[in-house]
Amino acid sequence: MPEAACARLPALFISDLHLSEDEPTNVDAFLAFLQGPAREAASLFILGDLFEYWAGDDDLATPFNARIAAAIRAQADAGTAVYFMTGNRDLLAGPAFAKAIGATLLDDPACVRFGDSATAPTLLLAHGDALCTDDLAYQAYRRQVRDPAWQAGFLAQPLAARKAFIASLRQKSEAAKAGKTMEIMDVNADAVAALLREHGYPTLIHGHTHRPDCHQLQVDGRDCVRHVLADWHGEARWLAFDGKRLTTGGAPTEA
Repeated sequence: MPEAACARLPALFISDLHLSEDEPTNVDAFLAFLQGPAREAASLFILGDLFEYWAGDDDLATPFNARIAAAIRAQADAGTAVYFMTGNRDLLAGPAFAKAIGATLLDDPACVRFGDSATAPTLLLAHGDALCTDDLAYQAYRRQVRDPAWQAGFLAQPLAARKAFIASLRQKSEAAKAGKTMEIMDVNADAVAALLREHGYPTLIHGHTHRPDCHQLQVDGRDCVRHVLADWHGEARWLAFDGKRLTTGGAPTEA
């Protein structure tokens, strides 16, 4: 099993906020979340799609982006360890962004152990889009945009050109999703099983699908759990972990 990163408890997990100036209620909810529940967390994990889109770390100077980055950085400076994993919307967020918000960048997927002992609880974290293997067109796109050579070429373009391309891509993406079933855009059971098997059958937390739930499943005769994080619609949605239980919306579920 790959080596796990270490983090402190209690921990909060969020994803799929899709922050933008066009959705001020989500922005307000996030800022209130940072000033409220997140203040009690030792660790905060942002598992992708924090922003509706991210054109590159040189866009940090944009007032909206700078405002969000400063709010997260204040949280980190106040003592909360912040961890960030890129999603499909903000996959171009890199080291400069992580430094600006005071966060540790996580690979996708990432194992995180909450404690120093060998028996400390470990969770497996992912954004979730890599598990949607039935969507062949999306997976082809994902391979392209995550290729380092493609990213280097794209980031070499002027910022305005990148933003125009992303806007066009978002329109095409919405049109393409309208013609796909929810089953196609959800995770594939075999892909989930393979990921859990590779990492030693831990509890898995991911976002991306916008289908929040807690799934009990069996992989190779082992009982496993998969938690899907909620997307935000004007109110904060998170998952909390105290080392024994994962809790969402105040309702406890077994880890």
